[in-house]
Amino acid sequence: MSKRFIQLTQPEIADALARNPLVIIPTGSVEQHGPHLPTGTDYYASLGVAEGVAEHLDGLVLPFCPIGVTRMHMPYEGTLTVSPQTFQRLLIEVAGSAATHGAKQLLIINWHEGNIPAIALAADHLHSHHGMTVLVVQACYVAEEMFGDIAGGLTHGGEIEVWSVLCTRPELVHLDRVTNSSDRVRGAHADHIRRTRTYQPVLRDIRVIAPTGWYGDPLQATPEKAAEFARSLALAIAQHASEILQQLEVMNQA
Repeated sequence: MSKRFIQLTQPEIADALARNPLVIIPTGSVEQHGPHLPTGTDYYASLGVAEGVAEHLDGLVLPFCPIGVTRMHMPYEGTLTVSPQTFQRLLIEVAGSAATHGAKQLLIINWHEGNIPAIALAADHLHSHHGMTVLVVQACYVAEEMFGDIAGGLTHGGEIEVWSVLCTRPELVHLDRVTNSSDRVRGAHADHIRRTRTYQPVLRDIRVIAPTGWYGDPLQATPEKAAEFARSLALAIAQHASEILQQLEVMNQA
């Protein structure tokens, strides 16, 4: 049976929530990813991970808006963005609807850095107002930890992001169009300084990181690597998320 909420009937959803009250929301963005990847790359990545995790944990994947908070990419066509307030409100109302029907645990699978502040506020609201046990997984960072050393890090439009689309929508990947990558050293340095836990500068324009809009080396990506990436990432997240959710349930009842 499908794990996508939107593909199921009402009785199937009722049975699924009674069996396991876990729902999963994928969050990403619609933004330019160079000449070789679709604008929906971040959402396809989060959706692919969410569906893999749902199979392992027997959860339901809720439908969610693919658009995220991505003003930094607006200098380039192909980017759509919403305000943090709109994104936060939509997340609260979608997950809150599921809570009304019996969902008690929420796993948010995120693949876009610009969404992080809004997700944190929404997660707190869902916990305090709907009683949900909420866990947010920054799946792009998990991917970087697991595969960064062999894929040149978590770049914008590089090998890891190519894998994330190859394993779900391979027809949307166009490696024959790869051209004009920005300087990799410059991009990696800019990303490093904004991803630390201690000092977090606000960068308003992707061209500060990558003047051409993207950087990285996607040409080593293959369908075989993508399949292993998808399998390993979903399994790792499912295992760790399951442990944390169990711990949260215990702590929330204390």
